[in-house]
Amino acid sequence: MADFRLEAETRTEFGKGSARRTRRAGRVPAVLYGHGQDVVHLSLPAREFAAALRNGGTNALLTIVLDGKEQLALTKAVQRDPLTRTHEHADLLLVRRGEKTTVEVPIVIVGEPAPDSIPNHQLNTVSIEADATKLPDSIEVDITGRSAGQNISAGDLVLPSGSTLITDPEAMVIGFLGAPTVEALEAELAEAEAEAGIEREESDADGDVVPEPQDQGSGESMDSAENSADN
Repeated sequence: MADFRLEAETRTEFGKGSARRTRRAGRVPAVLYGHGQDVVHLSLPAREFAAALRNGGTNALLTIVLDGKEQLALTKAVQRDPLTRTHEHADLLLVRRGEKTTVEVPIVIVGEPAPDSIPNHQLNTVSIEADATKLPDSIEVDITGRSAGQNISAGDLVLPSGSTLITDPEAMVIGFLGAPTVEALEAELAEAEAEAGIEREESDADGDVVPEPQDQGSGESMDSAENSADN
């Protein structure tokens, strides 16, 4: 797990106006707390902070340097602008080497299931307890060749050494379903159409007889014959 060093600055002004000025200066407003100490208001270099999260993940270990003093911290919460996705504020939790902490770790899927099965993802992350300085960036799950019914639960995951699973071991991470047959798809479509009140058109092959058009010429001949008889 990489260790990212960030030079922090103390914040003495607060409020929305102060936060905007901090962001315009290329820094992210943040708070640092934990281990019973008072909350410290500070700012972080925006570019370096974004790089730490991009390269180290949400559980990146940060070395916060403030007034010449180094402290280890984890990112507990980040607020982002909904449009620009830039970081607007961060909550940092103080940690110590050897200290256990609980975090959410992303699940990364590798491989392809059997051709006749469809994976059904249930959990994107699992909760584990691990050394704060040895947190995994992600947990890899190989689904190569998995077929219907060969589901993967949280208890099946291979965790890093020294980690403890907090998520329920019976919780489904990925389920595998059998791919539907053509007959099953057609039956499902027919059922859906029936529920929607849609009737399929019958083809001519079903016995419907299409009447032949009347010969206009023969009608004119009969009219002429009747007129001759009247005369």
